[in-house]
Amino acid sequence: MNSPLHQDETRRFARAQLRGEMLDWLLAGTRGERFLDDIFVAFCRRLREAGIPVARGTIHLRTHHPLWLGTRILWRTGLEAAALQNFEYGIVETDQFKLSPAAEIFNGAERVRKRLEEPAQPATDYGIYRDLRAEGLTDYVAWPLHYTLGKSHIVTFSADRPGGFAPDDLDLLASLLPALSVVTEVRHKNRLTRLLLDTYVGPHASEMILNGATRRGSGVTVEAAIMVIDLRGFTEISELWPRDDVIALLNDYFDAISLPIERHGGEILKFMGDGLLAIFHLDTPAACTAAQSAALEARAAMRALNAARAERGQPRLGYGIGVNVGAVMYGNIGSRSRLDFTIIGPAVNVAARLESLTKVLDVSVLFSGAFAARSSDGHQLVPLGTFPLRGVGDPLEVLAFPDDAEAGA
Repeated sequence: MNSPLHQDETRRFARAQLRGEMLDWLLAGTRGERFLDDIFVAFCRRLREAGIPVARGTIHLRTHHPLWLGTRILWRTGLEAAALQNFEYGIVETDQFKLSPAAEIFNGAERVRKRLEEPAQPATDYGIYRDLRAEGLTDYVAWPLHYTLGKSHIVTFSADRPGGFAPDDLDLLASLLPALSVVTEVRHKNRLTRLLLDTYVGPHASEMILNGATRRGSGVTVEAAIMVIDLRGFTEISELWPRDDVIALLNDYFDAISLPIERHGGEILKFMGDGLLAIFHLDTPAACTAAQSAALEARAAMRALNAARAERGQPRLGYGIGVNVGAVMYGNIGSRSRLDFTIIGPAVNVAARLESLTKVLDVSVLFSGAFAARSSDGHQLVPLGTFPLRGVGDPLEVLAFPDDAEAGA
């Protein structure tokens, strides 16, 4: 006899079995999966296939990205992969955030539930609820996703079944959150590690470090175009200007010269006070041409920056760029316990000497003859002659952009 009591027992058994299967999958079945968003998509799909009416799910994570405060990972029915959206710093000060379930969670709520089929309450009918109703969703629930050391993020689920989530649906989801937290935190921290390394040492060096190049002296010899850039008169500026003005100046300057390098595939290895060291790996066939284009665009960006500074009554910024090509040692140098991932070698020294020579020749960018011979656009450069460089044996052929000597920086 299929009595209501028997039906309840059957349902509880099925939920317990599903919970066990989901926990087994989360803790054991995801070991080979690298990406958090792929795990979350599979998590939502498994729940839906098992009869839980999850039609949309999100995870909101705070990151340590220099441009973004956080990221939202979104899955909904019909999506093959998660959709990612970054959020800028300052969003927590906006009404969009303050009038949202996310604000309630960050202010200490352990759960936010909204039955979307019920009449809207103007005081708490957040914009996200109106958007979800427009998608035909019937229920919404959000929980904090607790990580270690008191860190919390947010996970949400929305239903599309009339009546929304049943009480045992919510109990099941809540019971899976601790395991979901453990599994996603590992991937999130892995991603943060890579992000921080990319931010501070660049993507190529980051990859080598994560692959085990962490001992002093470890590294490889690579062929690269090397770019050294330096700001003129920075010592005087830093001594006379207020600190905040100096920092703002440096940020504007580094934006002008860095963005072209990154846009053309270069890797910025380090900022050295008011200087910069970057390379273009020659395993990319057009690396020298890319470096030449980056130098040209950096010069244009500095001209635009100086024009803007002149309109504000500020002095122009002088600078020099030296570009060379050759073999460099690319790896770890330093003390036993404090390392710097950088490049060294005669080719680097030549690039640095070329940068210094820009001041003597009153041009903004200088290239070595060796570089010009490797660049497909090297014929567009104008020879300036041969010059002795300190620490370099023979005088070096030096070239510049055709209009550089006349136009300056």
